[in-house]
Amino acid sequence: MAKTKFLSVFDIPKDIKTNGLKPIYYVFGEDTFSFDYAKSVIEKTVTPLLASEFDKETYYGSKNSFTEILSAASTFPFGDGKKFLIVKNAEKPKDKDKLADYAESPSEFTIMLLFHEGTITKPDSEPYKTLSKLGEIFESKEMKGDALVEWVKSYVKENQRNISDENAQLLIDIVGENRSLIELQLEKIFLYLDDNKEITLKSIQQLATELKQFNIFDLINAIGRKEKSKALEIAFNLYESGTEMIQIIAMLNRYFSALAKIDELNALKMSDQEAARIVGTHPFYYKNYLEARKRYDLNSITNAFRALFNADLTIKTSPLDQKTVLTMLIAEIIPD
Repeated sequence: MAKTKFLSVFDIPKDIKTNGLKPIYYVFGEDTFSFDYAKSVIEKTVTPLLASEFDKETYYGSKNSFTEILSAASTFPFGDGKKFLIVKNAEKPKDKDKLADYAESPSEFTIMLLFHEGTITKPDSEPYKTLSKLGEIFESKEMKGDALVEWVKSYVKENQRNISDENAQLLIDIVGENRSLIELQLEKIFLYLDDNKEITLKSIQQLATELKQFNIFDLINAIGRKEKSKALEIAFNLYESGTEMIQIIAMLNRYFSALAKIDELNALKMSDQEAARIVGTHPFYYKNYLEARKRYDLNSITNAFRALFNADLTIKTSPLDQKTVLTMLIAEIIPD
């Protein structure tokens, strides 16, 4: 059976422009950061249509049933305008199937925005099947890779600044993939830049200096220099501050994949800037990769990949404490 494909939360502005306001916007997913985005877009469009501040109400699925919520949606507004209902934890009421019947014949004066935290395991069940048919359900996926880089560039542009692809990726490497945290750190950089428009390597380095916790970028540098005790210190700091083991493994896989490409790139006589783009690092830091490649021969890189594979397998199949797995991983990559 083909997997149900939902509209993205980022399709909402285009959908409003093309089709006007819908009576229901059901937003679900793991990326709750985008919930605020959806709320901002819809609220901005709906607010001018409200005749009274009493026509905006918030309900919680943890406290209210859909019977109560839909009763409120069917009650006339105080003024002669629209009514705006926000429903949080929409995944929790047990009578959610009632939303399907309402969706088929909604109140013409009510706009309802519902937030469902987490995935939808049975998209062919109600009310999801009906909402999907009506184009009223939107997915909020966590951003990764190129999509996250593009989001950083877009956010920076919205604030009348500029950032290159390389610097956007570097910022993500330093701060992590949490968009709330990235946004917070970008605001600090904007203050640091003052009237300057370009987010440079220098401004990102300044941010990295101010961040008190280590980051995966520091771990990569320590491993590249084969500083085992420093690598363990940073790895433990990362783990204890909430960085997931799977993320550490993924970044180290990416790092050793980059080291494995260096001989081929040198043979092609590529510039450092072009080579840095191919391996996925900032040109300023590519020299560190070249130095690390001198310390890791092909056998050492193969050994690192084997250690990373074993660590990934262990955390997925074994009850072994993840901090112990992390210790074993660093010890295997940088043997005594």
